[in-house]
Amino acid sequence: MLELYQAEQCPHSTAVREKLTELGVSYVVHNPRLPGDEGGDVRNEQRHDQLTEIGGEDSIPFLVDTAREETRYESDAIVDYLEDHYA
Repeated sequence: MLELYQAEQCPHSTAVREKLTELGVSYVVHNPRLPGDEGGDVRNEQRHDQLTEIGGEDSIPFLVDTAREETRYESDAIVDYLEDHYA
C-alpha cells in the first residue's frame, strides 16, 4: 500500500499526486498540515505524529510504500521512485 503525506495546496504534493494518477496507482492520502517552508499549521495531530515518527522529519510530500518497506521525501525523488517501481 502507498501512503502519501501531503497538503492539497502544495505544488510538490500536486506533482506526486499527478504521477500516481498517471500511473493508475491506488494510494491513501494523509493531510497532516498545511504547506509551508518551515512547516504549516498542523491540521491532524495523529497524522502529523505519524509523519514525524515514520520519517523523522516534518516535511511534505512524504511517501510510504508499505509493501516494499520504503519511504521517500522530496517530490522529485518520489516521482523517480514511482517510475522505477510502478511504471
